[in-house]
Amino acid sequence: MLMNTTIDMDLFAKRRQELMDHMVAGVAIIPTAPEQTRNNDVLFPYRADSDFYYLTHFPEPQAVAVLVPGREHGEFILFCRERNPEKEIWDGYRAGQEGACELYGADDSFPIEDIGDILPGLLENRDKVFYSMGRYPDFDKSLMNWVNEVREKARNGVHAPGEFVNLDHMLHEMRLIKRAEEIKLMKKAAKISARGHRRAMQSCKPGMMEYEVEAELLYEFKKGGSPSPAYSSIVGGGANACVLHYVENQSQLNDGDMLLIDAGAEVDGYAADITRCFPVNGKFTGEQKAIYELVLASQLAAIEKVKPGNHWNDPHDAAVQVLVAGLRELKLLNGSTDELIEKGEYRKFYMHRTGHWLGMDVHDVGDYKIENNWRELEPGMVLTVEPGLYIAGGNKKINEKWWNIGIRIEDDVLVTKNGCDVLSKDIPKSVAEIEALMES
Repeated sequence: MLMNTTIDMDLFAKRRQELMDHMVAGVAIIPTAPEQTRNNDVLFPYRADSDFYYLTHFPEPQAVAVLVPGREHGEFILFCRERNPEKEIWDGYRAGQEGACELYGADDSFPIEDIGDILPGLLENRDKVFYSMGRYPDFDKSLMNWVNEVREKARNGVHAPGEFVNLDHMLHEMRLIKRAEEIKLMKKAAKISARGHRRAMQSCKPGMMEYEVEAELLYEFKKGGSPSPAYSSIVGGGANACVLHYVENQSQLNDGDMLLIDAGAEVDGYAADITRCFPVNGKFTGEQKAIYELVLASQLAAIEKVKPGNHWNDPHDAAVQVLVAGLRELKLLNGSTDELIEKGEYRKFYMHRTGHWLGMDVHDVGDYKIENNWRELEPGMVLTVEPGLYIAGGNKKINEKWWNIGIRIEDDVLVTKNGCDVLSKDIPKSVAEIEALMES
């Protein structure tokens, strides 16, 4: 795999140093994700482990990063595949040991096949191993074997690490606060995604298949420089829009139905996650407009709560207040707003929360609570704001005019010093804007 030469590798060195500053007398071990078989001898397209990529920017499989603070011959060691001209003809270029050092900033690099001979020596006389246990079980077993190998040298005066420290907390707190270079990539992912969503709106018409609209979307992703979507795209028309994680995308789009598209591009490991809904024929019915504008009002209320000092749950509470009040006005819920919220009656129409962290992972890392309290929002955090209403067909207690209307409106929102910035603001979301774009 060829390196993106526009990236400043000093950024990754600073991240590694920041992590090592939190480590005392320990070794951090970060393997990348294993390759996954799709069928027989065909592999899924490879995507590196997010933690590993965050620290190394190394895109190849079969690699392990090791950080050894204070090591005389260099603190960053990268185990990876050797150069192999014959295999590279078939499967693409490899960095090899020379490239690991020259291109990716490793102080030392060794063939991945030699890790069992070298890593135990790096563990000797170290008190702690910083490692994310349980993510890759096969590697867990190998690591325990290497630790036991060091333990067997006790009579020679060598001591083995006596403590495993979960690497997740330190590393994921770093990842939660996005730096300027990360925000730049996320803005690019959002802009590429915006072009895809706009193209989908303009191309959609009754009789098309869901996958045809998806193809228009993915065309813009690729054209914009995104190697792949950040997740499996949801393109669901009519009743399919009421299935939260619908990904089949195989049905025909009917005149009079709404279409829900939840899709985002990935740029150099950073995700966009955006949802828009619009009528297949370009014109909202009265019922569709009522539900849509209620969801939009709830989203705007939630976005207003995204600012430093507010708590993670404040946007959700704001969205629920608006949704429940609106459902009462539409006679879809009966009772007082406070009672309906307390009893959770709204969950029959709104069964998920209003957002999640966003970054290298679509559902990104970082704690939502600290000591059992919702954490405060801080500049540099990025979250989605995505309220919705889903009124599935077949419910005899609800007038049929509301059946099969599924609406979710989702934007990517950066917490700034003075409030927030909606990264995905380039995509229309008012009724008038959507209808005008689809007519054009």
